[in-house]
Amino acid sequence: MKKNHFLILSLAVSFLLFSCNPDSPNNSVATTGGSLDVSGQSQAAIDDDLSSKNILQIAIGSKDHTTLVAGVQAVAIEHVLANNGPLTVFAPNNAAFEKLPEGTLEELLKPENKNKLKRIITYHAAPGTYKGNMLKDGMNLFMATGDNTKIKVEGDAVTVNGAKILGTVDASNGVVHVIDTVLLPPEK
Repeated sequence: MKKNHFLILSLAVSFLLFSCNPDSPNNSVATTGGSLDVSGQSQAAIDDDLSSKNILQIAIGSKDHTTLVAGVQAVAIEHVLANNGPLTVFAPNNAAFEKLPEGTLEELLKPENKNKLKRIITYHAAPGTYKGNMLKDGMNLFMATGDNTKIKVEGDAVTVNGAKILGTVDASNGVVHVIDTVLLPPEK
């Protein structure tokens, strides 16, 4: 009888070791839409219906943030918005991008302007989680670019460098504040 237990245990351990092999040809994750190849990718590629959504998943799932998502993908920083955080993102909606002077967005999306676009997008993120009641009038908030941005509170209205916060969504790795204007970092 002890031999049978040892044999079963040996088979189970062998199966687990083989199935966890990173060189295995089956590096995929099941999702609601089938499976997704995640070999060589970070957390940005993982999606499931059970976990709370991270900042990237919230942005991708929002029909009002398709322009922001296109910019994030153009500069290949999806992994930053999917990683553990904590991170506060001020996410301009599509209407905010439409306020930019004509041709600005098309110019920024050109490959030769990748670093400029990356700086603009990065200026929308602050290390740490700053929910509504943590944003105080006159506060200088440190942004991921190394610059500060000014918070203003008047009654229930909260603005960041003049961009009004329209709504807030909690994420598994921080918080997303939807804003009505694209933030432009100071010139360096």
